[in-house]
Amino acid sequence: MEAFEREFADYCGVSHCVGVASGTAALTIAIQAAGIERGAEVIVPGHTFIASVLGVIHAGAVPVFCEVEEATGLIDPDAVAAAVTARTAAILPVHLYGQACRMDVVAEIARRHSLAIVEDAAQAHGATYRGRRAGSLGTAAAFSFYPSKNLGALGDGGAICTDDDWLATRARQLRNLGQQRKGEHEVIGYNERLDGLQAALLRVKLPHLDRWNARRREHADAYSAALAGHLELTAERPDSPSVHHLYAVRSAARDRLAQALGRQNVQVGIHYTPAAHRHPAIVQSRGDLGNLPVSERWAKEQLSLPMFAELEDDEVRRASEVILNCVENLAIQ
Repeated sequence: MEAFEREFADYCGVSHCVGVASGTAALTIAIQAAGIERGAEVIVPGHTFIASVLGVIHAGAVPVFCEVEEATGLIDPDAVAAAVTARTAAILPVHLYGQACRMDVVAEIARRHSLAIVEDAAQAHGATYRGRRAGSLGTAAAFSFYPSKNLGALGDGGAICTDDDWLATRARQLRNLGQQRKGEHEVIGYNERLDGLQAALLRVKLPHLDRWNARRREHADAYSAALAGHLELTAERPDSPSVHHLYAVRSAARDRLAQALGRQNVQVGIHYTPAAHRHPAIVQSRGDLGNLPVSERWAKEQLSLPMFAELEDDEVRRASEVILNCVENLAIQ
């Protein structure tokens, strides 16, 4: 595990990597290790996997939802700025689908208000923003190594990346039952260590990550060339090239299209429905948090096409042909 921590820290361009048992654990521990006090507010996007929100809640903080960009589904910096209050302690930008958020603007907001930035990089292994890797763009970053991720283990796993020596020390203590030394439990911690077997596999896979990401980009380029003008594609900014953990498109007739594709043996996914602030668990604990229309449109329209490094070119071509036929037959966009 320690060898993998060194190697992944070097890969991300940071001083420290702290292996933990899951991406959710990484978020929870990173927020606590960053010194976010109980009851403080953390700004999160309305369109994301619920683990982004649960990590905040498990850490004792209060999630404050903000809007996402229409074109990318990523956190909207203007909405972040509008959500800051005297109680705000951190911003949690989610590099959704493999594309980094507009971190220069997010960082300026954080600097202006003395806020921490905890990146949710669970879908962004190897992604870059203006030449810097995801995981090195904030106070700390949380990664997941769930098997479907761009860098996946045999089962659950996660990591916290940071340049902050104190934060890394605190995270190592929190993940290991609050121990400073064996038998000395100084804080209320967790049993959330990254298993050595998972770390061993991740060490083998890490040198292949950039090549696998390049292959994902090739598949995404082929999809984009075939589907542009027929479905609403996720925008990609030149300064943050995506590593395409998912290839997300949008359609107002998403459910009909997904059913039609399933009948043609093209497996697709529907991600982050309902919007994060609309999950029953969140509504029950926080009440009605109001409308986030862009996030809710993403939740209603998002569709993930087949995407993994090992796809063959002819499989991408066939999937594209089937999608185009279904769009035409259903008369939808």
